[in-house]
Amino acid sequence: KPTTEWDVIRLRRRTGYVIQEAGLFPHFTVEQNIALVPNLEGWNEARVRGRVRELLSLVGLDPEKFANRYPRELSGGQRQRVGVARALAADPSLLLMDEPFGALDPLTRTSLQKEFADLKARLGKTVIFVTHDVREALLLGSRIALMDAGRIVLLETPAGFVKSENELARAYLETLKNDFVAAP
Repeated sequence: KPTTEWDVIRLRRRTGYVIQEAGLFPHFTVEQNIALVPNLEGWNEARVRGRVRELLSLVGLDPEKFANRYPRELSGGQRQRVGVARALAADPSLLLMDEPFGALDPLTRTSLQKEFADLKARLGKTVIFVTHDVREALLLGSRIALMDAGRIVLLETPAGFVKSENELARAYLETLKNDFVAAP
């Protein structure tokens, strides 16, 4: 079917999005943020509430403690977890994550990367994960698409990426070596 014939609203609702700053509505509670798409889809209240509680537990947040909080009452890592729960709320077939851990401190980022890898394996969803961090791509990706000037110039498994002779891939990999060189 040509893309011009796609129902873009339907497509948007079947794609879960997680962005760098979580993109939560500040005037909505955690529960209201997660329930947004299911409510738009016409789910009944009991189903929505059950799904919110299920997802909060899935992302490691106690529903009793967090459902009625507002985003300003959460840490950065907690906001990202709520963002992931919201993205999964209507059980989308595709999850798009755009630099979701980029604004977090290194310890929180590492913890969430590990949690995300476990979650991805359990859910079996297709995930497009956008990152400028080659280490993160190698850790979390099953396929890495390297882009240059808006075009995919390399598509490889992490092992294939590391072995690639592509000049840009080599440059990215070289930055990993530089991370471990002590300053004089």
